[in-house]
Amino acid sequence: MSAFIEAASPHTMNTYGRLPIALTHGQGCRVWDINGKEYLDALAGIAVNTLGHNHPELVPALQDQLHKIIHTCNYFHVPDAERLAAKLVELSGMTNVFFCNSGLEANEAAIKLARKFGHDKGITKPKIVVYEKAFHGRSIATLSATANVKLQQGFGPMLEGFIRVPLNDIEALKHATANDPDVVAVFFETIQGEGGINPVRAEYLREIRALCDQKDWLLMIDEVQCGIGRTGKWFAHQWAGIVPDVMPLAKGLGSGVPIGAVVAGPKAAQIFQPGNHGTTFGGNPLAMRAGVETIRIMEKDGLLAHAAELGAHFNKQLTESLSNHPGIKEIRGQGLMIGIEFNQPCGVLLKRAADAGLIINVTADTVVRLLPPLIMTTAEADEVLSILLPLIHTFLAEQP
Repeated sequence: MSAFIEAASPHTMNTYGRLPIALTHGQGCRVWDINGKEYLDALAGIAVNTLGHNHPELVPALQDQLHKIIHTCNYFHVPDAERLAAKLVELSGMTNVFFCNSGLEANEAAIKLARKFGHDKGITKPKIVVYEKAFHGRSIATLSATANVKLQQGFGPMLEGFIRVPLNDIEALKHATANDPDVVAVFFETIQGEGGINPVRAEYLREIRALCDQKDWLLMIDEVQCGIGRTGKWFAHQWAGIVPDVMPLAKGLGSGVPIGAVVAGPKAAQIFQPGNHGTTFGGNPLAMRAGVETIRIMEKDGLLAHAAELGAHFNKQLTESLSNHPGIKEIRGQGLMIGIEFNQPCGVLLKRAADAGLIINVTADTVVRLLPPLIMTTAEADEVLSILLPLIHTFLAEQP
């Protein structure tokens, strides 16, 4: 069987622009396709496979859970949900957790929390501040909070109640919300992922925390892609020394098992009451075991410090090789969430890298995005660079 799929399956909806590759298995930071070709994985399923592939401790734990119980329902307590919630509370400095299945669901729940917060204060049409270049999901509510007009086309009208402002500009935020009593929350990613690896500055994070306290708004920080140790802290906003009121999580929390969570602090933790929100699969025993084991292994193996160190290594090598080239606009990110922005679209690098045995991503048309598993070694990082940098230099040399 060829590893290259010529056309989409006639039985699945044509919703993805897939590479013509079918992967069958993985080990650590490497995956193989149905032809036996090996690839070095620098994407981790878009920041999902925290512990890489076929981890020697995670897999037996999941097998153990499969033998015990996979799903009950939320009519019953799930002991590992209590364990995972307690751990997330400990790591975040917040107080309560709601479990769901994905980042979209976590962000949808955050939007509902903000609206209920407003209604509880007597605001009939609550508004949430969101940001240029933001991405929060593809449901109607999260798509409305997202800034990508291309993704919104064909699905209008968008949900009302969002005020959009530029990133890292506190005066723009103050101006956009001046004398508006209906604002209830500010919602953003600490590092915008799909928008091109755009970090929120630490100073701005502290300014916005102070403004939310002053105005009695909820500070809602989407850590779906940049959380769970990817930047070298458990959550990327922790580099600024602040604590949000609402924090959606997903992706890396389950190391590949679908999981989402909304962590809430004292201002938001009691907004939802029985009947206000729910989920069929959220908090199921298999996903909860995956989350408990992921965090346990990360702590045991010191993966936060490793992510910070390896990210600094990547940044140094990329900067030395590319920063003075006129075709490179910027190298940015933190830890193992890295963006290389070009002055023009660079989507061709996606297939060229795959052909060379490297899995990367291009987002926002002009940004090569690296999101490797947190277990990646320095030797593997150097292997990534040895493949990627020549491809980039060749691409740049082709441009007029």
